[in-house]
Amino acid sequence: MSNVSTLSARARDRVGKGSARAARREGLVPAVIYGDKKDPFSIVLNQRELDKLLKPGFFSHLIDIEVDGQKHRVLPRDLQQHPVTDRALHVDFLRVSATSELTVEVPVEFINDEACRGLRRGGVLNVVRHEIEVYCRADAIPEKIEVDLAGLDIGDSLHISAVKLPDGVRPTIERDFTIATIAAPTLISEEAADAQAESQAAAEEDEEEEE
Repeated sequence: MSNVSTLSARARDRVGKGSARAARREGLVPAVIYGDKKDPFSIVLNQRELDKLLKPGFFSHLIDIEVDGQKHRVLPRDLQQHPVTDRALHVDFLRVSATSELTVEVPVEFINDEACRGLRRGGVLNVVRHEIEVYCRADAIPEKIEVDLAGLDIGDSLHISAVKLPDGVRPTIERDFTIATIAAPTLISEEAADAQAESQAAAEEDEEEEE
């Protein structure tokens, strides 16, 4: 299960673009908490505190948001960011309970690359899915999904059926989809590149002589 982070927040009395811009000028990020059959309400978060959580896996991490002494356990569902600076502009949070079943995208971590024969032979890990969407309970969201590369060779594919998922976690896609492949090397050596360049130059000189 992923760790539960904590954020402090305060309720927003006013909503709208003007209020949101004013909040951002103060170093705050507008947000909304909704779901669990309760009325949604607007809050503002400290920009710096939120920035600490904005990393891979943000959307699969539970957060306890404290507002006026009351804690709300939530899961980030949507994040609006500035197109140039990537600064957070607005966040949507979904209220959850321990028994809530959710759809979340969990980051993939590849392990045992040193035991992967294909990589030792110069092959390239071609990642098809950096995250896997799964169904699971809110209290059982995995921090990551480990994918073992041991024993794979060039040309091999690794499918979801080869991955041991935690109890109660199942992929949203029913077919046996590919997570990664071990591809043949695509880069040529410097010597081969030099030889290719010399051959091309010689061909161009021959063409010029013929003209």
